[in-house]
Amino acid sequence: MKKVRFGIIGLGNQGSSYVFNIFDAGMVENGELTAVCDINPVKIDNIKNNTKNENLAYFADYKEMLDSGLCDAILVETPHYQHPEIVMECLQRNIHVICEKPAGVYTKQVREMNEAAKKSNAHFAMMFNQRTNCVYRKMREIIAEGGIGDLQRVTWIITDWFRTQHYYDTGSWRATWEGEGGGVLINQCPHQIDLVSWVVGEQPVAVNAFCKYGKWHDIEVEDEVTAYFDYANGATGVFVTTTGETPGTNRFEVSGTKGKLVCENNKLTWFKNETDSQEFLKTAKTAWERPKWETIEVETDGKNEQHAGIIKNFANALLGLEDFFVDGLEGINGVELMNAIELSGWKEGAKVSLPVNEEEYLEELNKRRATSRLKECDDNFVLNTLGSYESKLK
Repeated sequence: MKKVRFGIIGLGNQGSSYVFNIFDAGMVENGELTAVCDINPVKIDNIKNNTKNENLAYFADYKEMLDSGLCDAILVETPHYQHPEIVMECLQRNIHVICEKPAGVYTKQVREMNEAAKKSNAHFAMMFNQRTNCVYRKMREIIAEGGIGDLQRVTWIITDWFRTQHYYDTGSWRATWEGEGGGVLINQCPHQIDLVSWVVGEQPVAVNAFCKYGKWHDIEVEDEVTAYFDYANGATGVFVTTTGETPGTNRFEVSGTKGKLVCENNKLTWFKNETDSQEFLKTAKTAWERPKWETIEVETDGKNEQHAGIIKNFANALLGLEDFFVDGLEGINGVELMNAIELSGWKEGAKVSLPVNEEEYLEELNKRRATSRLKECDDNFVLNTLGSYESKLK
């Protein structure tokens, strides 16, 4: 193939953004958009009336689109519960697929999706666009190379996800257990939940979490979370997030025996100890002495291509021009951690070990889905998401 032919399933906020801000803008050199699908004719009309692409095929049934032969690869941009089902339909047809975050709502369905991926000849990726951010890539590299020594503490305060009530009222499925499967954890924070493990290089082994449901908004799911992590070597972590606080903070700090990394305001600072702190404290001859350290403003390659970067890499990798950047099988890690946080919150902060008990989680989730209420609102409304996520397209 000369170019990878992409299709998009789901033309809400994110799917329509890909049409207008990425494909219409010519940001995927080796890819082209050939087909789109949505069950809502108003959202189809939104694309027809505004796209520059005169050769698009339109579908109301995604399986018909998959069987049309028009697409080599698919972008799945539907509500969360539908992600695994649609991905598996693609994989069963050996159609390559990129799944929007999160991989799914609960690990049991994601595990089934991963098994289907292992049996398929198609490539599967997650839309983990924040992994393209040069700052997070550099953090991961320094930690993997032993730059901060043995892990001691992980802290991420990510409270700049402020959302209005209007935002939640733009979709009947939003912020409901039945429609979305969660709140700030599953909607705004999947990228940070992915990164906190991807950058550090390991998952926590246990979680204690305290979640507030509808604290700041008229919603039934969590809009504030404080979680405590335990790691295998005894290190600890704290993860704090909300959609009800402004101006908010975004500070990611990882500390170890040889120093710490601090990411804030898109800048990475490395506080590098001259001597390993644990070695020093055992041999020091004075009470108040501490290792000397230097403060390094870390240089990066400056690249941060976000969603376009993931799609470009996928197209180029399918054409044999570069390696795949994101393995879709890794999507389960974030869902696992989200499920553990949510389950602990439901159990009033009780410790939950990872891997999470899949049956217990699903049972508790289904209890909430049974009494969930979809909202009465305009499901035809489409928001422009450009610049709404943590790092803007560059």
